[in-house]
Amino acid sequence: MIDISGDIFLQLGVVTIIAALFAFLFRLIKQPQILAYVVVGVLITPVLKLVTDLTIIESMSTIGIAFLLFIVGMEMELRKLKSVALVSSLGGAIQIIIVFGIGYLVSIMLGFLSLEAAYIGLIIAFSSTMIVMKLLSDKRELNTLHGRIVIGILLLQDIIAIFALSILTTINDVSLALVGMAVLKFLSLFALAFLAGKFVFPYVFKYAARNQELLLISSLAVCFTFSLAFHYLGFSIAIGAFVAGIALGNVDYSYEIIGRIKTLRDFFSLLFFVSLGMTLSVGVITQMWLELIVLTLTVIIIKPFVIMLICSLFKYTKKPSFLSSLALAQVGEFSLILAAEGLILGHISQELFSLTVIITLFSITLTSYLIKYDHWIYKVMEKPLKIFDVFTTEGLEYLPSEVKPKIILCGHNRIGYSILQKMKKVKKKVLVVDYNPEIITMMVKEGYHCIYGNVTDEEIIHKMNLRQIKILVSTVPEVQDNLLLIRKTRTVNQRAKIFVTANEIEEALRLYKAGADYVILPHFLGGEHVGDIISKHRDKRIDLKEEKIAHIKHLEQRKDIGHEHPKQNH
Repeated sequence: MIDISGDIFLQLGVVTIIAALFAFLFRLIKQPQILAYVVVGVLITPVLKLVTDLTIIESMSTIGIAFLLFIVGMEMELRKLKSVALVSSLGGAIQIIIVFGIGYLVSIMLGFLSLEAAYIGLIIAFSSTMIVMKLLSDKRELNTLHGRIVIGILLLQDIIAIFALSILTTINDVSLALVGMAVLKFLSLFALAFLAGKFVFPYVFKYAARNQELLLISSLAVCFTFSLAFHYLGFSIAIGAFVAGIALGNVDYSYEIIGRIKTLRDFFSLLFFVSLGMTLSVGVITQMWLELIVLTLTVIIIKPFVIMLICSLFKYTKKPSFLSSLALAQVGEFSLILAAEGLILGHISQELFSLTVIITLFSITLTSYLIKYDHWIYKVMEKPLKIFDVFTTEGLEYLPSEVKPKIILCGHNRIGYSILQKMKKVKKKVLVVDYNPEIITMMVKEGYHCIYGNVTDEEIIHKMNLRQIKILVSTVPEVQDNLLLIRKTRTVNQRAKIFVTANEIEEALRLYKAGADYVILPHFLGGEHVGDIISKHRDKRIDLKEEKIAHIKHLEQRKDIGHEHPKQNH
C-alpha cells in the first residue's frame, strides 16, 4: 500500500476525492454527509492505511472546528429563545441537567473516572443542530410547533456546549476555584468582544465592505485574533472563533461575511469529520460492547423520554412533545468537538473517544429515519403515550355554555392570527383550537372560546361540536390532519364551509377533492386575503362555489406550467 503521509497535496487530494464519492453515495441513500466523511476517515487510515501520519489532517481539521464555531457565533440569535418561551429555555436547561446527571451516574457505574464521566454526561446531553435542522427543513417542519421547540432547545444546547467547552479545556481537574477562574476569564473576554462588536467593528467593516476581498480578509483577521487571544489565555482556539463570530454577528455585513466564509468552513469541516474517522479505533466495538450498548440506549431511549416528560410538564400535548423528543434522540457535532478537545488535552482516553464517535454515528443514522417516519411512529405509540396527558389539561380550556361557537379556527399560527384579526367583530362566535399551551393561555385571557389539543384526537373533535358550526378554518400544515377534519365535518355537517391549508398544489387539489370549499396556499395568497374571503362570504357579497371553481381552474393552470411550490435547498 502506498503511504502518502509525507505529501500534504496528495493527502488532501485523496481525502477530497474519496469524500466526494462517498458524499454522492450517502446522498443517494438519504444519509447525512457528516456520516460519509467519518466513514471516509475510517477507510483511509484504520482500514486501508493510506495515511499513517495524521498530523497534517488533524492540524487542518482544527481550522475546520474554528470556522464552524465562527459561523455558529455569527448566526446565533439569542432572541430565538423567546419565540418558544419557557419550554426551550428553562425546559432545555432542565433537560441538559437531567441527561447530564443520568449520563454521569451511568458512566461511574460502568467504571469511568469522574472527569471522563463528566465528558460522557455532556456528550450525550447535546443533540445535532446541523442534522436536525437539515432534516426538519427537508420536511418543511421548521415552523411547526415541535419544530420551534426543537430549534429553541438546540440553540440553548449550543450555548451551553460552548460554555462547557470553554471550562473543560482550561482545567485538568474539576475544582470550584478553577471553574470560577475559567468563568471569569471567559466572561471578561466575551465582554471585550461584545464592546468591540458594538462600538468598533461596525465602523471598520463599513469601510472594509467597499471591497469584497478586504471584507473577507478582515473577517478572517478578527476570527484569528480572538482565537489567538483565547489560546494564550488557556482556552481552545475554537472558543475564540465562536466569540469572534458573536462580535461580528451584529454588523451590517454579517450575511456577506457568512456567505464568503461558508465555503472555507465546509472544506475544513470535512477534514475535521474525516480526522474523526482516522483516529477511530474499530476494535472498541468488541472491547467495550457493554458501555456501547448502555450509553447508546441512554441516548435513544432515556434522553427522548426525559425531553417528552419535560415538554408535557410545560403543558404541551403528547404529539408535539413526542415529535420533539424523537428529533433530539442523537449525539451531535458539538459532542464530537468536546470529545476531540478532551482527547487532545488528555482528559479522555482514545477508547472513550472512539466510543463517542461510534455512538454518534449510530444515533445520527437512526435519527434520519426517526424524523422521516415520526408521524407514523406517533400513531403507533399514541395509546401508550396517553399517560402523559395527565400533565396537559388543567386550566387550558374555555368553553362557556351560554354561547355556541359557529366558527372554528384550528391553528393560531401566522395565518391563523391574520384570519382572527378579521373576525374580531364576531369574537364570541369563534372557537380557537391549538396545541400550543402558551397560545391557548393568551386566547383565554382575550376572551376567546378555546380548546387545547390536537385536531386529530377524537375527544377534541367531539368537543368542537362540528354539527352546529357554519365555518371551519384549519391552518394546520399537515395534509392528513386536514383530510381527517374534512371527513369528520362532512359526515355530520354538509352545510358548513371548510377552509383548509396546503403547502403544495397537489395537496390543495387533493383537499378540494375530499370536500374542502377553499384551500389556503400561504405562499400564493396570505392570511389577510383569506380573512377577506370569509368576511365577504358571511356578508353574502361572494358566492363561495364560484370562488372554489375559479381557484381549482387557477391551480390546474399553475400545475400545467410547472409553478409548483418552491422547495428549500440546503
